[in-house]
Amino acid sequence: MPIRFGRRAARQVTRTIAIDGQQLRVCVRAPSAGGPSGGGRTPLLLLNGIGASIELLQPFVDELDPALEVIRFDVPGVGGSPLPTLPYRFTGLCRLTAHLLSHLGYDAVDVLGISWGGGVAQHFAVRHRAMCRRLVLVSTATGALMVPARPAVLAKMITPRRYTDPEYLRATAAELYGGSARSKPDQVRAMMHDQSRVGSQKGYLYQLMAGAGWTSLPFLPLIRQPTLIMSGDDDPLIPLANARLMHALIPRSRLHVYSGGHVALVTEAKALAPAVDQFLAAGDAELNSGQRTRGPAQNGSTSSARSGS
Repeated sequence: MPIRFGRRAARQVTRTIAIDGQQLRVCVRAPSAGGPSGGGRTPLLLLNGIGASIELLQPFVDELDPALEVIRFDVPGVGGSPLPTLPYRFTGLCRLTAHLLSHLGYDAVDVLGISWGGGVAQHFAVRHRAMCRRLVLVSTATGALMVPARPAVLAKMITPRRYTDPEYLRATAAELYGGSARSKPDQVRAMMHDQSRVGSQKGYLYQLMAGAGWTSLPFLPLIRQPTLIMSGDDDPLIPLANARLMHALIPRSRLHVYSGGHVALVTEAKALAPAVDQFLAAGDAELNSGQRTRGPAQNGSTSSARSGS
């Protein structure tokens, strides 16, 4: 079914698939052969933040190169995917993700994870290394061992109320997300409530339990994929220090700091999608150059790259 996107028409199909006995709502955007980068690009898998359905990342998908195939799915208990029989951990979710990709016919993908999904992405890159070519980590951290948000911010994050109460979200958006949410709380409220499907409170709890006690700190040096780490300079939930820590520990990583908050990948998709596109389309020689560079001046963003063995 043709759908009009921000850059050009594209074909997007959403369906429900049974994987290992679990129903998953999956959305795949087919690549456009006429896109500016041509065909043959590695597909991109998106792993969403806690409580968010596949619709939330649509503005970001709209701004990506139409030649790029994009895969999204609602994790169990979120959006259109029903609750699993039992709670799960990141290891089980990564195995389910690998089986989903194999079922869809993908041998390897690039993986982008935002916030909670960034933790899943880190775990996937190590546990299913052969299926992950490159890694993009956005507004995320290392789990239980990280530089934490202020207690007042954490208290608001552990409840799904921002997904169930639009006025509560509007009142707390600035404190939770920073960036443009400080001046445009209604934009965030519409994004969460008009553009995303709210799952059950139990599904949200299962997501919290999946990452409880988990940390990526011991295995970050084992992530061998070229990795782009993106973080805002005004993110109350995930302070910028966490991105700098991951950059120091992931051997083949580069850091892109942008002017914005926790959900800028969606609210400022037009500005940030090109940075992701450029990283995914770059040649291996460019990513392995090991040279530190300043990023684009627009939006006050900077970036640095580091190469390791």
